[in-house]
Amino acid sequence: MSRTRCGPLVGLLLMVGLTGCQHDGATIVPPAGDGPSPVQADPFLGSKVGDQREAAGVKLCWCPPGRFRMGSPPDEPERRSDEAQVEVTLTKGFWMAKYEVTQGLWKRVAGKLPGDLTVAGGEGDDLPVYNVNYPEAEAFCLKLTELGRKSGDLPTGWEFRLPTEAQWEYACRAGTKTATSFGDRLSSKQANFQGRPYNEAEKGPSLNRATKVGSYPANAWGLHDMHGNVYEWCRDWYHEKLPGGNDPDLSMIKGPMNRDGTFSRVRRGGAWCDDGWACRSAFRLRFEPERRYDHIGFRVVAVRP
Repeated sequence: MSRTRCGPLVGLLLMVGLTGCQHDGATIVPPAGDGPSPVQADPFLGSKVGDQREAAGVKLCWCPPGRFRMGSPPDEPERRSDEAQVEVTLTKGFWMAKYEVTQGLWKRVAGKLPGDLTVAGGEGDDLPVYNVNYPEAEAFCLKLTELGRKSGDLPTGWEFRLPTEAQWEYACRAGTKTATSFGDRLSSKQANFQGRPYNEAEKGPSLNRATKVGSYPANAWGLHDMHGNVYEWCRDWYHEKLPGGNDPDLSMIKGPMNRDGTFSRVRRGGAWCDDGWACRSAFRLRFEPERRYDHIGFRVVAVRP
């Protein structure tokens, strides 16, 4: 079972034929079919990359349908063996939360915080929630869906979920092919991580703690803290080989068993307690779903199942 050293731790979406349009490293795929487009049929859909809206108190950014290469190339510095690249097509657009789920949002939706507060994790409504395990994050998504439908913010046919690995990396990359959404280097002026910058980037502050969501620059699609701050649970079970193809989702297919007989889900994005290399877009880490630490939180997506 892999560990980090955390201890106990654009432009408009053009409807231009079926070949799609190129947006940096991602190919944005327009809707197909002879009838009215989904944009016309469903007003909840976004119309262009990075559109923003709010539902159930969650600020969201639109991630359109598209194709991208998931994982890291062989020459990416400090890559790992479970990052072999695959081609992925996401046939449906989705809304990704602009920020990691905060303590304030958690308390409003679910009540009492899921775990003990720590000095490093901190306390505050604008700080990410932490010490949350996978089942608790999934239960939160169900409650948030109920709240959104009750208020009328979330239409029938849409729900809040944890992102799949493919959705997470697609949104993190925001059209880029580089090691991070900010390029092939990462400074701690760009993301909240501790210690060594990635690939000889400029050294910045090392907070050694979580910080208020949105304190660092957003990526090109308006999403903050996809690199660093706290790790984020993904929907998938961990498999050593990345899933490719159309809309990959390994949430129901267990991967290899750990030595102790357990199985692991995936977490992404790096954290305040890691070096910069662990904040790369392709970096993935396994973790048993029942466990919790003060450097692990999550963010949600709004999707049409």
